[in-house]
Amino acid sequence: VQLVESGGGLVQPGGSLRLSCAASGYTFSSYAMSWYRQPPGKERELVAAIGSNGDSTNYVDSVKGRFTISRDNGKRTVYLQMNSLKSEDSAVYYCYAQRGGLRFWGQGTQVTVSS
Repeated sequence: VQLVESGGGLVQPGGSLRLSCAASGYTFSSYAMSWYRQPPGKERELVAAIGSNGDSTNYVDSVKGRFTISRDNGKRTVYLQMNSLKSEDSAVYYCYAQRGGLRFWGQGTQVTVSS
């Protein structure tokens, strides 16, 4: 099983980034997918989640209206579109797959929001 994140980087406040997570080694379309983030010195937190067929999404309050999670089961990829980025969005962002007791993490991608 492999989850590979990409798309992180340095962006100015107010800018946008699109994270991608490419999955392999399991039945992607059967798993709910999420994005977590962990700022330096802080706990990892759930940012957004999407159901296995993309029909339901959830967001932490701090990103509602700015971030959008989506998935393409044909491409085995989940995305996180991040707009109107703020300095407090700076963190390592992790992709997470879950189905019942089966859980997988990606290695993370750094997002830094700074002028």
